[in-house]
Amino acid sequence: MKTAAKLVAAASLLVTTLCQAQPDAAATHRPVIARNVVLVHGAWADGSSWAAVIARLQAAGLHVTAVQNPLTSLADSVAETRRVLARQNGPTVLVAHSWSGTVISEVGVDPKVSALVYVAARAPDAGEDFVALSSKFPTMPVRAGIETHDGFTTIKEDAFLNYFANGVARAQAEVLYAVQQPAAATLFSDRTSAAAWHTKPTWYAVSKQDATISPDLERFLAKRMNATQVELDAGHLSLVSHPKEVADLILAAAGMVPAR
Repeated sequence: MKTAAKLVAAASLLVTTLCQAQPDAAATHRPVIARNVVLVHGAWADGSSWAAVIARLQAAGLHVTAVQNPLTSLADSVAETRRVLARQNGPTVLVAHSWSGTVISEVGVDPKVSALVYVAARAPDAGEDFVALSSKFPTMPVRAGIETHDGFTTIKEDAFLNYFANGVARAQAEVLYAVQQPAAATLFSDRTSAAAWHTKPTWYAVSKQDATISPDLERFLAKRMNATQVELDAGHLSLVSHPKEVADLILAAAGMVPAR
C-alpha cells in the first residue's frame, strides 16, 4: 500500500510539473492588458478615417496614435508604423484597416505588440502573392472606379461614394473623398516577410456589405488566422460607419472588455 501511495504521489507531482512547464493553450490566447493602441489606415484614406474610433478609445482611457501612412510602398509604410510603435510605452494593440493589414502582419512581430486587429483588412501570409489569392474570390465593384496617374491610384468620385464608402452618410463620404490619399500602384503587389498573426492573438471585423474587398475573402482570412471574428452590417469603411463596434473589438483585444 505504501508503494502504491508513493507511485500515486509521484505521478501527481509529475503532472503538476508538466502543467507548470506547459501553460494552458487557451491562456496564451487571452489578451494582455494593453493601454496603447496604434491605428494604421488603408489605401485611399488618411488618419482622420479613425476619428470616431479614436474618441471612443480615448474615453476608455487608452493612449491612441494614428499612423499617417505614406502609401508609397510597403517598406515606407512599415517604417512609419515602426517609428510610431517605438514611441509606445508598454503592450500595444496594432490595428489595421484594408490594405494596411499587410503592414501590421509585418510589423506585428515586434515584442511590444500584444494583439492584432484587422478591420475589413488584408492579412497575407509571409511571402504570399495576395493578388493571386484575391483572384479566387469575386472582383468587387470598386475595382472599376480605380484610376492610375503617374504611378499612383485613386478612386473616381462615383465609385468612392457608392462602393468604397457605401453605408457612410453622403456628406461624410464626400469629405472622405476630398481627403483620399493616393496609393502607389505597386503597393498592392508588395509581399511581406513575416505574418505576425501566426503568433499573436488576433481579432477580425468582417464587413458584410463590403464592395471593396470580398466579404468571403475576409471570412477566409479570419478563419485562416483563427481570429476572434465579428461580422458587421457595414460597407468597407466600417471604422467610419460603425465606430462603436470597431472600438469595442479593439477594447476586447486590449483586454478591457470580455471578448465575444
